[in-house]
Amino acid sequence: MPRIIQQDRVVDDPWQVLTLADDQTPASITLPAGPTLLPLTVWLTRREQVLNAGAPFGVWLAADQGPEQLAADVHRFSVIGVDFPKFTDGRSYSTARLLRERYAYRGEIRAIGDVLQDQLFYMRRCGIDAYALRADKDPDKALAGLRAFSDAYQAAVDQPQPLFRRRLTEEVR
Repeated sequence: MPRIIQQDRVVDDPWQVLTLADDQTPASITLPAGPTLLPLTVWLTRREQVLNAGAPFGVWLAADQGPEQLAADVHRFSVIGVDFPKFTDGRSYSTARLLRERYAYRGEIRAIGDVLQDQLFYMRRCGIDAYALRADKDPDKALAGLRAFSDAYQAAVDQPQPLFRRRLTEEVR
């Protein structure tokens, strides 16, 4: 079973990420029985069937897909994956932030794809709270990436007030 970083610890991951092969369509693919992260296209095409199946499911968004199409359904997902197709593609940071701030999603946001230790601290700042590292990376070693910095200057999802405001508040007390 693969392992991921979730809630600041390494755990076994029962979830599988469903991807479509070139010859498959959202309508033709067989839905797995276990906990599965479905591509957005499968969710949009087979929403009612997935809801009626009763199996645990989530959805994952490719880097070029925003969360707008999930706005009415975010409460249905226990996990939403955001894909990082390559280390240098940062579009999914924005997707995670939109899910937390605009759509008030409170479930797990999981980074999938080309996820490396150097990104974890910044992913957390955007609201990502679970990390499926690239297969050739050790999650136990990567866990240190969440503690790369002791504090941050800017406001973000994980700390809504910038450092200068936090310090002002501390001085007033």
